[in-house]
Amino acid sequence: MTKKTILSVATALTILTASCGGNKENKETADNQQKETVANVDVRGQWYLDSIVFSDSEYVRVRPDERLSSIHQYIVFEDSTYFIRTNCNSISGTYAVKVDSIILGDGAMTEMACDDMAVEDALRRILPNVATVYIQNDSIARLDSRNPSEYIVLRKAQIEIK
Repeated sequence: MTKKTILSVATALTILTASCGGNKENKETADNQQKETVANVDVRGQWYLDSIVFSDSEYVRVRPDERLSSIHQYIVFEDSTYFIRTNCNSISGTYAVKVDSIILGDGAMTEMACDDMAVEDALRRILPNVATVYIQNDSIARLDSRNPSEYIVLRKAQIEIK
């Protein structure tokens, strides 16, 4: 081999070795950034109840009673507790979030009898099965049940009303 060939091979090996090392460092940096972004979902704050879905045929649209415009149906997540206010009753309990998993602990519920108990009945049915939470654009949250196609849709309150 000539000096020129040996020099070319050595240069090529140096470049190849440097690029492999660089890729390893870039991969480690990307892995570390991914680990940093896998954090607990932040659900804290007030969210309006939008809808509760059990299946395509069983859908509860949650709306404040038009006759009582001062009543809003919402859920508030603070620290490790949640509070839900419907048109008629309230529910409170504890919750825990780990990455995108959420567990809503058994809560206390007021038991006032009202003309329309659809929201309370739906919440009683779905809350024990809520397993994951997804937040889109910090304004829409979806609480998914362990049961397929069951979920709650929430809208972030711009101005918190309690």
